[in-house]
Amino acid sequence: MYQAQISRANPSAFVFLVDQSASMREPWGAESGKAKADAVATILNRLLQNLVLRCAKEEGIRDYYHVAVIGYGASVGSALGGSLVGEDLIPISRLGNNPIRVDDVTKKVDDGAGGILEQQIKLPIWVDPKAENGTPMTAAFGYARSLLEPWVQSHPDSLPPIVVNISDGAPTDGDPTAAADAVKQLTTSDGSVLLLNINTSSAAGAPVEFPSNPEVLPDDYARLLFAISSPLPPYMRTAAAEEELRVDEASRGFTFQGDAVATIRFLDIGTRPVNMAAVDAPAT
Repeated sequence: MYQAQISRANPSAFVFLVDQSASMREPWGAESGKAKADAVATILNRLLQNLVLRCAKEEGIRDYYHVAVIGYGASVGSALGGSLVGEDLIPISRLGNNPIRVDDVTKKVDDGAGGILEQQIKLPIWVDPKAENGTPMTAAFGYARSLLEPWVQSHPDSLPPIVVNISDGAPTDGDPTAAADAVKQLTTSDGSVLLLNINTSSAAGAPVEFPSNPEVLPDDYARLLFAISSPLPPYMRTAAAEEELRVDEASRGFTFQGDAVATIRFLDIGTRPVNMAAVDAPAT
């Protein structure tokens, strides 16, 4: 399971669910006062850029992935801006060719001698931060299922889609467990849809990455998101171990209170292809 090769004939899919509720205005504890909404938007735009670059070839961007970014707050729907407003699950080439704009941002990089350098880079922007109203997480999972049900029917032999939910963990439209389970029940011949959760927090403290026991988590919201997260498939456990993270067969696709570094690492592990060579293979 979870071994299907990725090609243009058999792409995979990512659905990112982004909490855009008013509580996302609060500071991200490990981000020195930066609002959760701002930090999440920056990290998500960098991830989308990396997915685009992974699929970029001399002749253009190959559609190895379909991608949706769904925001939930005042409403539930596409969080993409610019010419992609209102579009949901789209080929990666359409995403890559249509950012809202390209910003100049500062990136901190290792100088190779134990220090840190600040480097100016160009970052395409597809998602702007937003934070208002409640947290309709149950509705967001329902929306994700409505996108992925026809997708898996049209791509029955593809690597199963991955849904990544980024939230401060406090749903306002009831218990999302049944809606989350309905997403995970969708399958291709290669396995079930995977649901990963990132629980942002305003509290300071060490990140909890890929836990296998909810007792290490401090509150009911974190334990809820842990409970609905998928167990890590073997290839993700291998990727996590390569990053020197402690994982076992009970580890779940969940992180709590991660700083920017931990969150980026989690997203890299969660979106890394089973076999990178498959992405570089000639199209069928």
